[in-house]
Amino acid sequence: MAGNSQRKGSIRKSTKKPTAGSGGRVKRGLEGRGPTPKATDRPYHQAHKSEQAAKKKAAMKPRRKGTDSEWIAGRNSVVEALREGVPITSVYVAEGADRDSRLREAFKLAQDKGLNLLEVSKNELDKMTSGAVHQGLAARIPPYEYAHPDDLLDLAKQNAEKPLIVVLDSITDPRNLGAIVRSAAGFGAHGVVIPERRAAGMTASAWKTSAGAAARIPVAQTVNLVRQLKAYQDEGCMVLGLAADGDLTLTEATADRDLARGPLVIVVGAEGGGLSRLVSETCDRLVSIPMASSLESLNAGVAASVTLYALAEARASKA
Repeated sequence: MAGNSQRKGSIRKSTKKPTAGSGGRVKRGLEGRGPTPKATDRPYHQAHKSEQAAKKKAAMKPRRKGTDSEWIAGRNSVVEALREGVPITSVYVAEGADRDSRLREAFKLAQDKGLNLLEVSKNELDKMTSGAVHQGLAARIPPYEYAHPDDLLDLAKQNAEKPLIVVLDSITDPRNLGAIVRSAAGFGAHGVVIPERRAAGMTASAWKTSAGAAARIPVAQTVNLVRQLKAYQDEGCMVLGLAADGDLTLTEATADRDLARGPLVIVVGAEGGGLSRLVSETCDRLVSIPMASSLESLNAGVAASVTLYALAEARASKA
């Protein structure tokens, strides 16, 4: 039937416009888009996200924490720690303990500092302190939070000062560590760096010897001392190692204005053994402290204190 669009062979008319050919609207679609970007350059790709996360993690300077909390046991020790500003979190007293003058002072100091004061049985306090002679009184301190070695350079930069950093080579006596931290804080150093292994850490004994200075100056840990010294050298620091047979005396070093006032790292060796071979070879110069007698060397803490004092005087001098 004429006009019947359903019949075989008929053509249905469409109201849609004809699609443009390659010379029309889709011409741009046929053009090349250039090389495919690398996966790490595509923001939506997992490789790019992983790379950015790795960069962010590398830029962070995590602080290291000690492994466990520590205990200070004994009435005199606890009172001294409270006086010196050791970061105590809680004070424990045994039930029925004799309330003498030291115990009363410990209670007052703890109250003034807003510390928790807890009463426990003697047996429980024995277990907490691993059987130490606590005399009915003990205090708990948290693990020390170590700085990152780069933080010390950042601190100097923030203060618009030339870095002065003290590095300890296997100092094993925590009292020497505490004394050096105290001297570093007193003579304007920007921090102390210690090895992570085979060296004294910031224990309760070191805290107490530092007389609270450990709360005012950062102490950093490093896994590899030689590598860290080289990193400081790359940042423009002169590394001076203290040694009895040094090629430069402390007097000569402080007389050199450019040396004394420049960015410095002072390396103090272990008690008795001095600097280890690799550390000694890494130092730019070895410095000796002039002695009036035949005494071979000073205690590590005393040697560090003398050196820091001399450098502080040279840096403060206007001559």
